[in-house]
Amino acid sequence: MKKNHLDDACTTILVGKTASLDGSTMIARNDDTFFAVAPHSFVLNPAVNGEKGRKVKSWLNGFESEVPENGYKWPAVPNVDYKKFGYYDESGINGKNVAMSATESTYGNERALAFDPLVKDGMDEDVIVRMVLPYVDSARGAVERTGELIKKFGSPAGNSVLFSDKDDVWYMEIVTGHQWVAQRIPDDSYAVCANRVSIQQVDFTKPDEFMWSEGIEEFVEKNHLNTDKTGWNFRHIFGSDNLKDRHYNTPRVWYGQKFFNPEIEQDPEDGELPFIMKTDHKISVDDIEYVLGSHYNETPYDPYSPYASDEDKHRYRPIGLNRTQNSHVLQIRNDVPEEFAAIMWLCIGFPTFTPYIPFYTNMNETDASYNDASLSFNFKDAYWMYNALSVLVESNYTEFIQDDIDYLTEVRQDLRMAVAETDKLAVNYSGDELVEFLTDRNQIVVKEMQDKAHKLFGDLYTKGINISKLTFNMDANL
Repeated sequence: MKKNHLDDACTTILVGKTASLDGSTMIARNDDTFFAVAPHSFVLNPAVNGEKGRKVKSWLNGFESEVPENGYKWPAVPNVDYKKFGYYDESGINGKNVAMSATESTYGNERALAFDPLVKDGMDEDVIVRMVLPYVDSARGAVERTGELIKKFGSPAGNSVLFSDKDDVWYMEIVTGHQWVAQRIPDDSYAVCANRVSIQQVDFTKPDEFMWSEGIEEFVEKNHLNTDKTGWNFRHIFGSDNLKDRHYNTPRVWYGQKFFNPEIEQDPEDGELPFIMKTDHKISVDDIEYVLGSHYNETPYDPYSPYASDEDKHRYRPIGLNRTQNSHVLQIRNDVPEEFAAIMWLCIGFPTFTPYIPFYTNMNETDASYNDASLSFNFKDAYWMYNALSVLVESNYTEFIQDDIDYLTEVRQDLRMAVAETDKLAVNYSGDELVEFLTDRNQIVVKEMQDKAHKLFGDLYTKGINISKLTFNMDANL
């Protein structure tokens, strides 16, 4: 765990365009924090042109850097109390339809860190999105810019970063102060990652598939870091394989792969689970949402299971947590015009119990219920409303879970109908009128989902009254 850092441990899913149901690229992640209560907003940062001298500052370690004078607009999901906890913008899709999600905490081993320690005042994870996303035109370009910044400033923490555009999905692992490798996820493949080094064999003869920090081969050879007799396995060279990995990290990868490939028998504590995976069926947004909200469902390790032993129920850390401040699927579609191809599916609240709302990112603002979240409980805020719904369902899990499942099933259908309708109507607009249209459509969906959530609250409160233990059946004649 990183000291003084709000981000704790996240779970990542990446999907290539021919592995997805509709030909889109998708990168997704749970933003899990150290504290269960850490209010987040969803905001839109406007494009900038010719604004010289702008700087980005980290509130975590004092890092400060000037940024380019021109930048694309980009949405983000930052902390409300950023001066205390840092920005942690978490995720967004910029005006060029380049998506970025950061970061997944990743831990290099002590052998490698001995020769390239973390840089205390380097570019920290709370500013990495705002240092990169507004200034890139492609996923590959985003990896390149991030690598250049790590070379210049160093990194104060081990982090993994996700990038995508309409064609490419890249996963970058920063493991020491300056060393990193990125791998392109093949179009027909997916990957699940969970807080340990994931990338395995690196082929330095294939720069279209791999990118790496300058001099990394020489660094490894000089410091005798390659523990394998053959090959160049990034996970073995730079990663960890310890008790925490076996109980906190690796089982989440196991469950994700079990969901996508149920035909494969694997051990949840196996440190050699593969990074790149293929499946014989197409992966949907729904599939990703299910995995990100999962808790070892239908296995002996499910903490909600009425049949499992207490030992099994607490053996492994689940994927969906009460500390998941937001969960997101960043989707770049290839079957619609690029002006409305980018959708950010955003879940504020426990992803186990609350819906993922689709936001067209070619907008000019986010809804007030998202962009003006309060530090303390306020039911008008999406953050607090959806977290309250999660707590309500979990507090009477046995009695309320089917109601919640029915609610999520219904709203998933509604939301996909809303996207289809928006796509159909959007072709009639262009330029600023299209941006206004997509913004209005986003806010209509937010209001509809708010109304449906309020109805579920009412239904569950009413049901809760009827199942109270403070009841007594009295003869009606008395």
